Amino acid sequence: MTTPSKQAIRERVWDDLEESGEARFPFPPHGRIPNFAGASEAADRLADQPEWQQAETIKANPDAPQLPVRRRALREGKTVYMAVPRLRSERCFLRLDPDELEDYDEATTVSGSSKHGVQVGPEDVPEIDLIVSGSVAVGTDEQGASSGARIGKGEGYSDLEYAILFELDLVDDETPVATTVHERQCVDDEIPITDHDVPMDLIVTPDRVFKPGGSSGRTVPSGIDWTLLSAERLEEIPVLRRLRD
Repeated sequence: MTTPSKQAIRERVWDDLEESGEARFPFPPHGRIPNFAGASEAADRLADQPEWQQAETIKANPDAPQLPVRRRALREGKTVYMAVPRLRSERCFLRLDPDELEDYDEATTVSGSSKHGVQVGPEDVPEIDLIVSGSVAVGTDEQGASSGARIGKGEGYSDLEYAILFELDLVDDETPVATTVHERQCVDDEIPITDHDVPMDLIVTPDRVFKPGGSSGRTVPSGIDWTLLSAERLEEIPVLRRLRD
């Protein structure tokens, strides 16, 4: 049986969310980390997990379906770090500290985070206790080698952000990585996996928590793979140039 490409899986999931009516604003779900019905319930279920409860500092993605995650983190007194879009600044992270903010709802939106968050360089980021990633699809076949594999929207920034944090000793192979998704984003396909793909330790839907386990080839990147970075991307991302030099 032919293994579908990541893009084929993306298109299938985007179409399914749209046609089933489970996609939520912004529309269409295609070309993005799709928002979904039950995102708040998934955030609540994530908050019940020990990995969440033990975390004081969370690195989160800025996408719409994880907005309830970011808001809940601040309300529970956790500090949230978000990457600046496309890592285009030397100060490539935004710090959302609940002690420094007044309006958590505004500060956790994409536009509000850049307005109310404090832009900091990697040297001002503490060790991260939990990473929350947005996903288009995740592998949940318990017997499959790609169980826990994540498919993003295809630009590679989430994995690159992880690699940068690893390079700076701010995460390691014990740092849990979670995602919140709709059940329709959970797939049994054999997802193509590369060395720079970051697997999920926690997959949380509105209805369940899936913890990929076993020795199914789940390894985390041990830093930046410089051979995968084009001269153009190095030019666009100042922190990469600094780490390389």
